[in-house]
Amino acid sequence: MSTDQTATPSRRTVLGGLGAAAVTTQGVLGAAPAAGAGSASASPAPGAEHATGSVTYRDKQIHIDGEPALVLGGEIHYFRLRRADWQSRLDRARAAGLNAIATYVPWMWHETPDGDIDVTGRTRPERDLGAFLDLCTDNGFDVVVRPGPFTMAELKGEGVPERVRREHPEINPRGWHGADGPTPAVDYLAPAFLEEARRWYDAVMPVIARRLRRDGRPGVVACQLDNEIGMLDWVSNTPALTAHVLRDFRGWLERTYGDGLADRYPFAGDSDDAFDRGVREPADGYSAALMHDLGAFMRGRFARYVDALREAAEDNGVRGIPFLINIHGTGGGRGTNFPIGISQLMETYSGRPGLISGADFYLGDLTFRNVTDLYLVNSFMDATNDRDQPVTALEFDAGHADYGNNLDNQSGAEAADLKTRLCLAQGAKMINYYLFAGGFNPKLDEPLNDGNDRIGSTGERHGFAAPVDPEGRPGPSYPSLVRTGRAVRANAAVLAPMRAEYDDLALGFVPDHYLTEYHPDTDSVRAVLGDVEPVRGFGPGGALSRGMLLGGYRYRSVDLQAGDLDPARTPVLGLATGEYLATEVQLRLVRYLRAGGRLLLSGLLPGRDMSGRPSTGLRDALGLRPGKTLTDADRFFLSVTAHGWAAPRAEIRVPRAQLCTAGPGSRADVVLRELSTGTGCGFDIPVGKGRAVVLTCTYRCDLDFWAAALRRLGARPGLTHDARLPGVFLLTTADDDGGRLLHAFNISSGYGQDVTVAERGKALFGGERLHLPGRGAVMLPLGLRAGGLRIAYATAEITGTADGQVSFRAPGDEAVVAVDGPARCAGAKVSDEGGRTVLRVRRREFTVHRG
Repeated sequence: MSTDQTATPSRRTVLGGLGAAAVTTQGVLGAAPAAGAGSASASPAPGAEHATGSVTYRDKQIHIDGEPALVLGGEIHYFRLRRADWQSRLDRARAAGLNAIATYVPWMWHETPDGDIDVTGRTRPERDLGAFLDLCTDNGFDVVVRPGPFTMAELKGEGVPERVRREHPEINPRGWHGADGPTPAVDYLAPAFLEEARRWYDAVMPVIARRLRRDGRPGVVACQLDNEIGMLDWVSNTPALTAHVLRDFRGWLERTYGDGLADRYPFAGDSDDAFDRGVREPADGYSAALMHDLGAFMRGRFARYVDALREAAEDNGVRGIPFLINIHGTGGGRGTNFPIGISQLMETYSGRPGLISGADFYLGDLTFRNVTDLYLVNSFMDATNDRDQPVTALEFDAGHADYGNNLDNQSGAEAADLKTRLCLAQGAKMINYYLFAGGFNPKLDEPLNDGNDRIGSTGERHGFAAPVDPEGRPGPSYPSLVRTGRAVRANAAVLAPMRAEYDDLALGFVPDHYLTEYHPDTDSVRAVLGDVEPVRGFGPGGALSRGMLLGGYRYRSVDLQAGDLDPARTPVLGLATGEYLATEVQLRLVRYLRAGGRLLLSGLLPGRDMSGRPSTGLRDALGLRPGKTLTDADRFFLSVTAHGWAAPRAEIRVPRAQLCTAGPGSRADVVLRELSTGTGCGFDIPVGKGRAVVLTCTYRCDLDFWAAALRRLGARPGLTHDARLPGVFLLTTADDDGGRLLHAFNISSGYGQDVTVAERGKALFGGERLHLPGRGAVMLPLGLRAGGLRIAYATAEITGTADGQVSFRAPGDEAVVAVDGPARCAGAKVSDEGGRTVLRVRRREFTVHRG
């Protein structure tokens, strides 16, 4: 038994629910609530600590016991293992180099058939949550707890006891046309659900609170509030249109639009019954506006729900650690829909003290096709974070991807390594490998006669693809994960205080382009979806985002709905858009251009706002008039030719082209023309003090072409290389002392490349060639202090440090290490270059000593 012997609340106890009016607005630090998603005024001064205990964050770093820290965890489900097996799985985690353990804490597992909640193990030893947490900390691990109320994890009812939905039918969603929701979602803010959730938190949070990290001892370092909030409604296209939600939605609409509401909806002044019918059974004329408004309304509703959970957690003593919001959205090995989760949940965390967002991604192999998916998962999250909130990954797919145990899928051994390194290169400070160890779904206490009567939906075994299988044996991905974990741990002290470095280039993020999770099946909605889905964020065919990354640019993202852009801060902006773009965003871009900003616009010319109403501010400022949009078709080979700075370039075939002409007085130069008509579909246009390159055709990912367009706008990559094949890209992170890591990637399959690297024309690494194996990556030091040495550069990766020495592993057969001052290495060829010791070593692994 654990020491948690306090009585848990019975469901028969009246506890008083947390309605919207009861939600606190006080942050962990007692700071004022956020002024709005992405609002600069919502963010405390840079460098202010968030949270008051042993775990804080500031300036994109996580601090534990006052020092920058890198949390590298693995998910282990104690409830799917015999208590006697807990230790063996922790041993596997330690061997993999992990320093933290994460776990769901399922409400439905701890609630017993009589309605009581057992967190002490009195009914089953595996319900002793405190014992598992104590075992983790006794083994030196910090812990990330994820107590729901929803946990998903292939648990029946998504981790919420079925009793809750049965006893409170009013919380169960009704979707379009009043249909029952096909998923076990709920109305999060229904008073009955909040009361039940509070009862669960009153039972579980005191166990967590007694184990928070403090006084330098391992403990709980973060707590996730719920899991994948809003995901079930999105994937089923079922907004929770309960009577409670509809009354809330009506009030929101009236406050948002005031007297203008009747212009937006014909039922605005009607009875509640008529309003409800109008929302549940939308007509085509207003359904696009409804799709947008429902999404925007739900953002605020989710934020109120998180506030309620946070208040319940803090009331039970969980304070002084960050609260986490897990964002969902990948599928089919792609992340193109991931920003829908960001759009849904941004108001729950953006600029809110004490809250950190985290990615949930399952991408399989990292390839040419999806490398920018992961890059933008991190980049778009960071665009909605404030100046202090770090990037994290709360569910990082770490296994071999045969999730169905059907031998129909498998990712490569290098997949987790490449994805881990890309996250670290973008400044991630917490990574949780999910699932690290598999387990077994125990039988329910009370059979439901549902086919197997187990807590999970995967049968007896769960976590087939995990690095450690349900029986505790290393799976095919475990050895590679061990190598990755050890490499990260060896560099953790270096990575923890570092921040990502960027070129003078950003990619625009428009959250409202992803307000498509609730879409009625009408013509106007299909028009919006057909327009935004192929281009939003990533560009037509993904060419814009991929061309920028593989073209050598270290670019960040900016939320274009968060305020005006400063050309001094964002000299060059790339943006992918279709015909639908909010009026305020269009006008913001016009102001940006006129103030001297430079814009690369890819897609179609915007001409409508997100509700479908005409909005032409941007195209009017550009002086362009859209004409027909042609598509490649049977026996029509749509092609474009290059002109001006885009030439000489071969004529190419394209899938789509919007033909445009310049209006009177326009100074636009045509750089792309559709071949059969000679009409422009690519333009170079001065606007005020700025310039725009506008591409209205689906141009392929020709790296030279995209580089030429960006050079025309004044953007040049700070780092360059001479790789002969595409697939190599370079990122950097830096600390406050001038130390840096070069993160070099080669995503080419099987094609190793030797490259030289320069920064702004000056050779790095003494002009030495770097070996980058195919499907590989390395972290190489530049001007970095480690082990008491200052490493000017090294073409090998650090594998360990001690006082007066640093160990390395070379990616090839030879490495060069340059150290300021005297240094030695057994068997190395040594030369002195003006007080710098250069050691050339012909071994894969070696150690450099000071003196």
